Amino acid sequence: MTLDYAALFAATPSPYLVLDTRFVIVDVNHAYLLATLRTREELLGQYVFDAFPDNPADSEADGVPNLEASLHRVLTSRKPDSLALQRYDIPLTETPGLFEERWWSTINTPVLKPDGTVAWIIHRVEDVTAFIHARHPGVARGARVEGMEAELYARARELQRLNEELRLAHARERHVALALQEAMLHAPDLNKHQDIAVRYLPAVGSLNVCGDWFDIVDLPDGSFAVAVGDVVGHGLQAATVMGMLRSALSAAARAVEGPATALEVLGLYARSVDGALAATAALVLIDTGRRLITYSSAGHPPPILLYPDGACELLDQATDPPLGARPVHAPPPQAVRAYIPDTVLVLYTDGLIERRGEDIDVGLTRLTDALTRHRRLGPGRLADAVLAQLDVSGGARDDIALVIVRL
Repeated sequence: MTLDYAALFAATPSPYLVLDTRFVIVDVNHAYLLATLRTREELLGQYVFDAFPDNPADSEADGVPNLEASLHRVLTSRKPDSLALQRYDIPLTETPGLFEERWWSTINTPVLKPDGTVAWIIHRVEDVTAFIHARHPGVARGARVEGMEAELYARARELQRLNEELRLAHARERHVALALQEAMLHAPDLNKHQDIAVRYLPAVGSLNVCGDWFDIVDLPDGSFAVAVGDVVGHGLQAATVMGMLRSALSAAARAVEGPATALEVLGLYARSVDGALAATAALVLIDTGRRLITYSSAGHPPPILLYPDGACELLDQATDPPLGARPVHAPPPQAVRAYIPDTVLVLYTDGLIERRGEDIDVGLTRLTDALTRHRRLGPGRLADAVLAQLDVSGGARDDIALVIVRL
């Protein structure tokens, strides 16, 4: 039997509104109509704050700004947002200008599109006015009850204030993290390459900084190098190690000949950096004049060549253990591969393909299938399509760096 979700929504006992991203009411269930003493005709198509304005007689009314701030947070974060218990009076339709005191518990939840953006917001409320006004058995409503209400109202407002302070503190911390990420991943040479797209997705809950990195390095002979790497862990500590390794590899790629030698230098350096062991990296040198790719990898998932006909080739013929993992030092391997015009080079970190309890070959097949399916797209649109098809555009459990180069 197929579930009738429209009937379920209409029948659920909790009051619900559905809002679009402009906060216009697009649907409402029966419980909400009962709670607010409205009809569907009165609410559908209305801007929610026109339908439910603040009580002008209450100088401290803050229902509208609190709810509006919550809805904007949902649009920005694409996550549910709860409000502290609050008073939000509603207008009496039969007596224009008069409002009825109401207390609500509220949560706003986004409904996401396939691309991860917000399509709708589900606004769920519970009317707790009766609880606030409840009298103890045998006690008349008077100073004691009014005092309890006043205290509860004050505590709710204080909780709302503290929640807002926490949100602001988190926003400041995230701003610092984003500035740190931008500084450490700054790649000036990337601006010179219109056929390169990069995407960087830190793991959910990691403050937008992580241990994955990418880099584009232009070389004096007209060739250029592309690198990706991955430090174990998340957050600021992993990001600090990432910044050190990324800078070291960028310098080595400019100073020595060939990806293998550059990774050899990086591996020796990693032994002196706390937290760098077991980090992985891949470096690919592109000689556009001779249409040659030279590559080397230190424990990293293989780069991929996507040919114009949709065929994919894994560049897995020059793979060494992770940085600093060899007990005895040895030069890393290196391989060379010719390419034809309009070939696409793809570098990525393991967060794109690995899933818990799943063989890595399954993830690689999923990636190559996505590349083949969307091969005719430009680098930027191809990167976005791959992330969407692999279901990581809205956030992932592991960090992800993705570089798409159309050769």
